[in-house]
Amino acid sequence: VQSIEKVRDRIAQLCPKARLVIGHGQMDEHELEDVMQQFVSAQADVLISTTIIESGLDIPNANTIIIDRADRFGLADLYQLRGRVGRAQHKAYAYLLLPRDMMSGGEARKRINAIKQYSSLGAGFKIAMRDLEIRGAGNILGTAQSGHIVSIGFDLYCSLLRQAVSKMKGEKVRPRLDVVLRTDFVVLREAEWAGVESGDGKAENGKKLAAGSSPAERNRRGWIPALPAKPDLPAPNRDPRGGCAAFLPAAYIAESQPRIQAYRRLAEVNTQEQLDALRKTWRDRFGPLPEAAENLLALTEIKLAAAARKITIVEAKDGKLMLTRGGDFILISGKFPRLTAPEPTPRLHEMLAMVRSL
Repeated sequence: VQSIEKVRDRIAQLCPKARLVIGHGQMDEHELEDVMQQFVSAQADVLISTTIIESGLDIPNANTIIIDRADRFGLADLYQLRGRVGRAQHKAYAYLLLPRDMMSGGEARKRINAIKQYSSLGAGFKIAMRDLEIRGAGNILGTAQSGHIVSIGFDLYCSLLRQAVSKMKGEKVRPRLDVVLRTDFVVLREAEWAGVESGDGKAENGKKLAAGSSPAERNRRGWIPALPAKPDLPAPNRDPRGGCAAFLPAAYIAESQPRIQAYRRLAEVNTQEQLDALRKTWRDRFGPLPEAAENLLALTEIKLAAAARKITIVEAKDGKLMLTRGGDFILISGKFPRLTAPEPTPRLHEMLAMVRSL
């Protein structure tokens, strides 16, 4: 309100022929009503206002809104302000202005992107869900209404919330797999996988896949067809440094949404039966599992076996398997068990066999 007249003077300099009016919440009720009546009846061209216009106003002839310092508004405010224009048959425009240093990232940029993305009719619910992810839902079941959902992810948060609600209802709840698994030879992210570019169908030698390659050829053992045997090229699922891949390749599940859902279902697994059913579902829906996906399931099998034996930490490092139960290491003959398999994938199965033998 303190600077609104300066803004009016600036606009008057830029557009001297425009008829300008000012509206804000500190004006007298009748004075504000007169201002709004002038604008609605087209006696004024530009209304310079605070967020008092956010709701309750229907101005069909308004087709453009410019929101200054949009970084100071929440998603709900931006959504309401944007809704002040475009209420008739004419196409409308909403311009959201940000300081130059906020254009590249941050929460303000996320809110602007959400407003741009969800512009269709009935997008209010999607915007509300996006706002929930950006700002955080807080401690719903507790007294402290604070917190940030992004620290653990929205899906994990909802899963923990469902468990808490079920426990309060007296229902039987299966605990999540609370097992820490660390290895020095497994790569869990496709972007970090050395030698294979993420999702563009290139092999280590930079040659593109043949146009006629079928999905079965792409997925049978890796996510690329078998390469001619060359001494200087590693196998498709082998890292030159001796590691192996354990993720869902983009070439196996091309769309990001079903791939994210597959990861979520895997995170919710807490029994061997559920894991077997998930493996069957993936095979039926997407085809034969590549080795990277099989390795990912093997990691979950190791966690399941460890949880059944009350092992909280499973770590493979420098050829040794270090297991922690009750805060103490599990030793065999006073030493850590040794992993003898020379290849990384058999080493995963060796880890599973050792854990199951306890």
